[in-house]
This record gives sequence, structure tokens and C-alpha cells, in this order.
Amino acid sequence: MKVHHGSMNMKRIRGRHHRAGSGPSRSSSAQTPLNRNHVFDSNGPDLRVRGTAQQLFEKYLQLGRDATGTGDRILAEAYFQHAEHYFRILNAMNQAAEKSQQERNERQQQRQRAYEDRREPRGERGDDEQPSHEQDGEYSSERSSDEEQDRRTAEAEAD
Repeated sequence: MKVHHGSMNMKRIRGRHHRAGSGPSRSSSAQTPLNRNHVFDSNGPDLRVRGTAQQLFEKYLQLGRDATGTGDRILAEAYFQHAEHYFRILNAMNQAAEKSQQERNERQQQRQRAYEDRREPRGERGDDEQPSHEQDGEYSSERSSDEEQDRRTAEAEAD
């Protein structure tokens, strides 16, 4: 009886979706930012578990402790390795969140500085220079129109 390894091998490859060019590559999916609520489908050593990285970490840690308690060191080590994997994912998510928060804070500070720069009087002049009467009149009329607008807004909100 002759066994056809070639066709069986092709079925195995097709069945496990290992065709070149199908689906996202591992390197591109590793770049996908994940949030804390992302749900993972995990294939553990002897069971499937579904949950967030935090939930999977805690679950595999508990399964590892339970396996240690029953004396199955091999299974316990497998569970602890799975727990470590999700621990690393949690750390990567926390680092990405910290970096994102830092970038948001920097952008906010830049916007605040730009806003403050716009609020300063338009003409650049030294402290010892006095504005001309024309400039002084312009600024006072701008201030009075701004004050008038603020007054109207306050009256409209009071109604």
C-alpha cells in the first residue's frame, strides 16, 4: 500500500492557512496598536481561553498554580509561559499608553503656548518704548469692543 505524502502534506498546509500571501503577516499585526479592552482568543496547552490580556494573564497564572499544586510541573510551566506572554503584552500596552499620554501632554502644552502667543499684543516692542497715540487708540478700541462683546454674552446667558 502506497501512502501519498505530497497530497496529505498539501491538505495539512491548506487546512492550517499557511499559504503565502493570505492574511496579514505577523510583522504587520505586531505593529497594530491594542487597547486594554482588546479580546484575545488563546489556545492554551490543553484548553481555549478568551478574554483581555489582563484576564488571560490572571487565568493562566491561576492555572499554573493549580497545576503546580497537583504536581504536574510540565503543565504548570506551560501555563506560566502563557501567563508571561500576556504579561509582556500588558507591559507593551502600558508603555504605549504612557507614550501616547506624554505625546498628548506635549501637544497640549504647544497649543497652550501658541494660544498665549496669540493673546499678546500684536506689535513687538521693548518695555521702554511707549506706544504712539494712534496705536494706543487702536488697542483701547479693541479692548472696549472685546469688553462690549463679553458684556453682551453675559447678558444673553443671564436671560
